[in-house]
Amino acid sequence: MLITRASSILLGMALLSPIPALGASGKPASGSSARGLLLVDNKGDQTLGIIDPAAGREIATVRETGFTAHEVAVSPDGKTAYVPIYGNSGVGRPGTDGRTIDVVDLASRKVVSTINLGRPMRPHCPKFSPADGLLYISTELANAVTIIDPKTNKIVGSIPTSQPESHMLAFSHDGRRIYTANVGPGTVSVLDVASRKTLAVIPICKETQRIAVSMDDRWAFTSDQHNPRLAVIDTATNKVARWVELPGIGYGTAPTPDGRYLVVAIINKNQVAAVDLKTWKVVHTIEVPAAPQEVLIRPDGGVAFVSCDRSRQIAVINLHNWAVEKKIDAGPVCDGMAWAKIME
Repeated sequence: MLITRASSILLGMALLSPIPALGASGKPASGSSARGLLLVDNKGDQTLGIIDPAAGREIATVRETGFTAHEVAVSPDGKTAYVPIYGNSGVGRPGTDGRTIDVVDLASRKVVSTINLGRPMRPHCPKFSPADGLLYISTELANAVTIIDPKTNKIVGSIPTSQPESHMLAFSHDGRRIYTANVGPGTVSVLDVASRKTLAVIPICKETQRIAVSMDDRWAFTSDQHNPRLAVIDTATNKVARWVELPGIGYGTAPTPDGRYLVVAIINKNQVAAVDLKTWKVVHTIEVPAAPQEVLIRPDGGVAFVSCDRSRQIAVINLHNWAVEKKIDAGPVCDGMAWAKIME
């Protein structure tokens, strides 16, 4: 079911500037100059928000079929979103255990299918492989990453993480490895995609969160949740190579496409930090709205989107001058994000 915010405004669309939108073919509507849409999971009202970043506003929401999604992935062709229904609690906490994944058609802005995983798994972080086109999803209660064929929406395999609470995952850019952040154990699992095996479990700290991989696949990054520091893992040795001091507790991270910086959400300071990956120092700090969660960098590298769940806003950071250029209103408890490119 489609839900729109500020319906009275949308009913008066004729008085407003045109809203870029996907047509039935998945291409921009006539006259649209938009190159992509930002998708955001709004945990507070169980909706997937669709944001036009050029206009700086949310243009529609899609009601999820369960309670509640935290993360979202978009198919490589930009037409379909995959929204895992995690449950009504946080990682490691008691609550409901999700077992489904909503499949959202972005042209019609409707849930068109629901993938049932067969048992409660708390599916969380979905990522498309850069190599084989399959969808990989962290499934915490299975201590595994579950593999979905998007052509059939069927499970075609899994890779054990050998750890509980495998919350987030990141691919190496060649698609050969997956790294999972295992929150409660405070570890990172290294998975071999081809053999579907655990290669290593790396001890990090008491509790960790989020995971990212450098553009050259040399480093993996995760944040200590009890001390203001970033773990830098050498992917050749599968060991922590160094720690980077942060201005607060790190959370979501993303490397810039040129490989120069790692952008880090500092959740307890309402900041974003930029770590220079040559000097291993924080070289920029930017104030953002309350409780920054996830970092998503636009494919062209020009801006970083940062979801700030307590403020119901997305901070848009210009990566050329390291300043917030706009704040976009989103839904309550906005968290996971994905970029839906619009095919020309």
